Amino acid sequence: MRDLIQLLAFVLRLSGQIRDLRRSFVLIVVAGVASGLAATGMIALINSIISAGEGTPVRLVIGFAVLCVVLPVARFVSQWVLINMSQSALLELRMRYSRRVLEAPLRQIEMIGPARLLATLTSDIATIAETLNIVPVLIMHFTVVVSCFVYLGWLNWRVLAQLVLVVGLAIASYQLALQKAFLNFTRSRHRLDEVLGQIRSMVEGIKELKMHRERRLAFVGSIKESTVALLSENRSGQILLAATSSWGQVMFFLVVGLVVLVMPRFQPLETKVLSGYTIILFQLMVPLEVLLNAFPNLSRASVAVRKVEELGFILESEATPMVPVLAVSHWQSIELEGVSHTYRRDNDESFLLGPINLRFREGELVFIVGGNGSGKTTFAKLLVGLYSPEAGNISVDGEIVTEESRERYRERFSVVFSDFFVFDKLLGLTEAKSFATEAQRYIELLQLDRKVQIEGGHISTVEISQGQRKRLALLAAYLEDRPLYLFDEWAADQDPVFKNIFYTELLPNLQRRGKTIFVISHDDRYFHIADRVIKLDYGKVESDLTRPEWALAEFVQNETLRVSKI
Repeated sequence: MRDLIQLLAFVLRLSGQIRDLRRSFVLIVVAGVASGLAATGMIALINSIISAGEGTPVRLVIGFAVLCVVLPVARFVSQWVLINMSQSALLELRMRYSRRVLEAPLRQIEMIGPARLLATLTSDIATIAETLNIVPVLIMHFTVVVSCFVYLGWLNWRVLAQLVLVVGLAIASYQLALQKAFLNFTRSRHRLDEVLGQIRSMVEGIKELKMHRERRLAFVGSIKESTVALLSENRSGQILLAATSSWGQVMFFLVVGLVVLVMPRFQPLETKVLSGYTIILFQLMVPLEVLLNAFPNLSRASVAVRKVEELGFILESEATPMVPVLAVSHWQSIELEGVSHTYRRDNDESFLLGPINLRFREGELVFIVGGNGSGKTTFAKLLVGLYSPEAGNISVDGEIVTEESRERYRERFSVVFSDFFVFDKLLGLTEAKSFATEAQRYIELLQLDRKVQIEGGHISTVEISQGQRKRLALLAAYLEDRPLYLFDEWAADQDPVFKNIFYTELLPNLQRRGKTIFVISHDDRYFHIADRVIKLDYGKVESDLTRPEWALAEFVQNETLRVSKI
């Protein structure tokens, strides 16, 4: 019962913000209650017809005919409305939590992890939607049970009081086993996150697993261990529920035996009361069995509701609503003043970037260099507004970037990350009148015209080499036509010829168009084309040199090396 209440409370909270969903929910409850009352009325009517003998009153016949119509109609209405409501609820849940993921800070999403996000957005929401399908049936049968007990009280309240005492003790013993099953389902849901994470690792690391037999066998062993643990928790919960269901049937027959065999020995009972109790109790067998068999689904739905609400609370705590922003193309300077950020890993280790004090001017070509782990990518995420500084400020022309203006600030940048992703459609870019012409021109410029075609914003294929996919990502960045560009190790997957084209033709061409460009790179042979070279080391700015200063430093370094060899 607690699980059903929790599910209904969740739906009520959801429907409280959606008028149509709220109306549907109310109609489902009313139709379910009406169906349950009609079913109980039918039982009471049949008992009255049997007690009346041969002279059945006309009103009982009319009542029987009316209930024969009301009962199926009420049940159909509740099911029909539920189909519409469950689909609307599924859509609303998916859209609501997808928006929350998109509105949440990147670092928060990284800390939650893809496995938990996938489990909630797929498995948990689907479990809730599926369980909603049985709500009208549960409401109907619950109404039948309650109304039948009311009718039994009308027949003889003393017998009912004794019956309720026995049933209460039986339900208490039932709840003990049910609580244990709920714990099993909760632990199995935690295991699901682990299994989904391993499946994701298998898909993304399939090449590495194919290349190493022992690694592959060890990975299969880890998947088996997690899956066996998941199934074990599920199995334990299911066995406990099956045992409690059997115990429920035993309790039912004990109650019937109490009424038929024991009570008449200690107190006089009219034939009408005894037959009424016997008929009602046997009629209650199906509703009670339906309610008991629904507990596994309700327990899983209860766990799913908790998971969904926990994720929603985490995501909503720092979410920034997606509102239309007016991108500003013109600017003069971006300044980082005392900016720092702590990157915390799962093993409780942390990496401190900063404090960083830098100033960038419009139209600059800036290289960000440094060894692996020096903080280049973290710096890039801070610079483009994906991370918020934990200390210090980022300002544009003297105006500090706040949480409210961070979305507007990000709209200035086009970025191709080292772990980039290419969608099969150029989303948000097809509105421009010159889109088709521009897209074709850039496809030819990036030497992709023999591999890829774009029609109506759809990319014909993304199943091309890693280097060519990076060119597609660059194509999307070109079409965005924003004032600032950041490329994170873009040339790492390019062949020597196109790498040279990128550094000596594409970057200078963007700069001539007035773009400000940040390039994270290890290709030191091209550092000379930069206006500035900023070197990071262990999260600190080790040097910030202009082109002449870098050329001089490189000359001194080469001369020192030449002299040392003499």
